[in-house]
Amino acid sequence: MGGAACLALGISLARPDIPIIAVDGDASLLMELGGMVSVASARPAWMIHVVINNAVQFNGAVNMTRPGCSPPHEFAAFASATGYTRSFTFTSLSALQAALPRLLTEPQLAMVELKIEADAQRIGADRTQPYVPDDQFDRMRNAVPVLRTALLKDHRQSERG
Repeated sequence: MGGAACLALGISLARPDIPIIAVDGDASLLMELGGMVSVASARPAWMIHVVINNAVQFNGAVNMTRPGCSPPHEFAAFASATGYTRSFTFTSLSALQAALPRLLTEPQLAMVELKIEADAQRIGADRTQPYVPDDQFDRMRNAVPVLRTALLKDHRQSERG
């Protein structure tokens, strides 16, 4: 949790010719706010950092209120303060969908904050959490060499011209 922006930054610096999109949760981003400063300092040519802001942790499970929710965090404003070129706040999916064509065709460093309502809580005192296997971590670990190979292949092809 919390590393999406810096991972996207590395890919964006390696591939400045295509839009790179990082999708973060609000609680996840709070763990790595310094990453936004790193991103802004590096000035990637075309990176879109999306934060889904629903003011809870573990959405749809326990829906724990995110620390420091009052007053609410304004991630787009923070992005502007750190040096992101553009920042947007949307309160509906349709507004975000309308803006996507422009975001995906104009190279820029942008923060997109989508404010949404949290899902209904599924876990509580009377509803215990189901077992979650470690498949997610295995998939992430196995994806690293695949991603590395793909990036190196693209990099070598671009060097050859």
